[in-house]
Amino acid sequence: MSKPLRVGIVGAGIGGVALARALRLRGIDAHLFERAPAFGEIGAGVQMTPNAAKVLQALGLGEALERIGFLPEAMVGRNWDTARELFRTPLRETCPRLFGAGFYHVHRADLHAILCEGIPTDKVRFNVQCVGIEQGPQGATARFADGSSFEADLIVGADGIHSVVRDGLWGKTAARFTGHMCWRALVPVERHPLPFVSPDASFWMGPKAHIVTYYVKGGAAVNIVAVNESADWVAESWTEPSTREELLGAYQGWHRDIVDLFERVDSAQTFKWGLFDRDPMAQWSQGRVTLLGDAAHPMLPFLSQGAAMAIEDAYVLAAALAHRAGDIEAALQAYEAERRPRTARVQLEARERGRTYHLSTPEELRQRDLEMQRQQAQNPNAVGIKAEWVYEYDATRCVERFDAEAVSA
Repeated sequence: MSKPLRVGIVGAGIGGVALARALRLRGIDAHLFERAPAFGEIGAGVQMTPNAAKVLQALGLGEALERIGFLPEAMVGRNWDTARELFRTPLRETCPRLFGAGFYHVHRADLHAILCEGIPTDKVRFNVQCVGIEQGPQGATARFADGSSFEADLIVGADGIHSVVRDGLWGKTAARFTGHMCWRALVPVERHPLPFVSPDASFWMGPKAHIVTYYVKGGAAVNIVAVNESADWVAESWTEPSTREELLGAYQGWHRDIVDLFERVDSAQTFKWGLFDRDPMAQWSQGRVTLLGDAAHPMLPFLSQGAAMAIEDAYVLAAALAHRAGDIEAALQAYEAERRPRTARVQLEARERGRTYHLSTPEELRQRDLEMQRQQAQNPNAVGIKAEWVYEYDATRCVERFDAEAVSA
């Protein structure tokens, strides 16, 4: 009997813990290594679109997702100062029929917590910082700042946009500041829904800025994502403090509903960070080391797919390792062939949304708004941000595609 495959995962964010869960379900020995002192995620919302919900269901988390999630009625585009609807795409009733799963809004910490359920404590090490990777003919070794190391058949870098594992494979390169800055905040809700926040995924589009609002925690809080163009560099950190006054000042003149919401923000729970980007990579894997999530394909948040893409990666990588039974090189080739074209398209399309959301001249705004309304009239079920192709994808069918590719080869 061949020995069980052993995988080391550097980084225990959403992508890392999703991979650990997916590997355990396939009988593969998974070990997590995390810089933080404990499991946890920043207090912010995240959209689990149908493509991600399908994977969570396959990982045995369908009921948990129902428990922690909020189902928005629709995706709605709004004019920044008049609140006029630019499009309204139904989600709650249509997503299961059109895309095979629901569209959920969740608190990021709640999502992380359900993904962590069942991970044995002896398979996780906290307070360890990866400083490098070494490779041999039969495996790879992750080395840590405290002098310890971990040898495995495969090391996976799930350590974010500034990935040490990525740097070890391809050399250190700086991520590009996009000229966008972003605020995140949560507003508690005593009585749902608030009169000035509809139970939707609302996209407010204005000159050189946009705001997304939606309910999380079953409607007990409103998540705010506010993006603004900035000539000044802002740190790439989700914990850079901001204030209610700074947030309000950046959106002077916006509709009263936005102002009413922002006035309820707690400055102690308001954060900002700069949005950084990288170009799609031509290769993720080298020898017995590969990348996952933001380490492989960091993307702007304008399609709400950062966490979803990492979850998809996790499922596909685990499936490839199980399907290619012992042939890690073939498994990594299958993994990249399935994932790189998709994630590259999402990266580039997210960049484009950053442009169309922020058009600034009156003529550009008029043309965009008219086009959105024209498309809405043609097909009420069309997703206003043109993301049907994102939601239709089903990562859980990757083994069928692996088999089809093997036959065609």
